[in-house]
Amino acid sequence: MPLVDMPLEKLLTYSGRNPKPDDHDAYWERALKEMKSIDPKVELKKSAFQTPFAECYDLYWTGVAGARIHAKFVKPKQTLSAKAPAIAQFHGYSGNAGEWHGLLNQAARGYYIASMDCRGQGGSSEDAGNVKGNTHNGHIIRGLDDHEDKLLFRNIFLDTAQLCGILMNMPEIDEKRVGVQGGSQGGALTLAAAALEPRVARAASTFPFLCDYQRVWEMDLAKDAYAELKTYFRHFDPQHKREKEIFTKLGYIDIQFLAPRIKGEVLMGVGMIDTICPPSTQFAAYNKMTCKKRYELFPDFGHEGLPGFGDIVYEFMGGL
Repeated sequence: MPLVDMPLEKLLTYSGRNPKPDDHDAYWERALKEMKSIDPKVELKKSAFQTPFAECYDLYWTGVAGARIHAKFVKPKQTLSAKAPAIAQFHGYSGNAGEWHGLLNQAARGYYIASMDCRGQGGSSEDAGNVKGNTHNGHIIRGLDDHEDKLLFRNIFLDTAQLCGILMNMPEIDEKRVGVQGGSQGGALTLAAAALEPRVARAASTFPFLCDYQRVWEMDLAKDAYAELKTYFRHFDPQHKREKEIFTKLGYIDIQFLAPRIKGEVLMGVGMIDTICPPSTQFAAYNKMTCKKRYELFPDFGHEGLPGFGDIVYEFMGGL
C-alpha cells in the first residue's frame, strides 16, 4: 500500500498535534447558550421542484449573528411510522446543498432530509460578516484576528446543531432517530453537529476536514483546501512568532476537540492516501470519540469517491 502518512497501527493511537485552548469547553457552552437564545423563525417555502412521492421545500431559519440560513428540505409523502427518521446533510468546502434529486433516495424510504447551505459559501445562506481582519481566501482563518467568538466556523458549526434541533422539534419527526452525514467539510460538519447536538443518533463522516491544523502544517499540506493556513502566515506572521497562539486559537474550531462530546454512533470513511485531509488528522478526531464507532479504510484512495462507501452509509442510516 502506498504510504503518505502513518501506518494504521500508529493512526489508531495518534492523539493529535494541534494545541487545545484551556477554555475550550466553556467556549462551546457559551456558544450553545447563544444559539439556544435565538428565535429561529423557521420558514418553509414550497419549491418549484416536486415529485410524486415527496414534497420539496426551501427551509429558512435565523442563526447566530442574525444570519438567515437555508437548507433544501424534503418530506416523504409516505412513512413507515407516525414519527419518521430524519437526516441532516452537509456539503464540501465552498459548495452548496446540491440538487434536489440527490435527496430523493432518503425520501423514497420514508425519511425526512435537509441539506444545508453553509453561510458564505456556494448556496443561499447569508454570511453576517462584521469581522475584523482578513476575510480573503478562506473560512478557516475568517475571524482569526478578531475575538475567538468571531471565528466563522464557530457559527457554521452552530448552524449544523441548530438545523438538527429544528428537525427534532418537527412533530412528524422522531427526535431519537435523527442522523447526520457528509464528506470533507461536510464530514467535519457531521461530527460537529453530532457533538453540539448530542441527541443525534448516527453520524456518517467521510474523510472529515477541519481536524488537527498543526499536523497539516507540519506535513507541508497547507495547500488545496488548507491553503489559507499558508496564506495567513505569509501575510500576517511571516516569521511564525505567533505560531503557537494562532494554532491554539484554531483549536476552538478543531473537530478533534469536539469529538468527545458525541453520544451517537459514528461511521467514518478514510482514504489512506488522502493528501487533502490526511488520515492522521482524521484519526486525531476518531481516537477521541468515546461513543460506539467504526471506520472503513480504502488503501488506494485519496480525497475522492470511495467505491461502495455510499452504499455503506445508506445501510448505516437504515438503522435509524
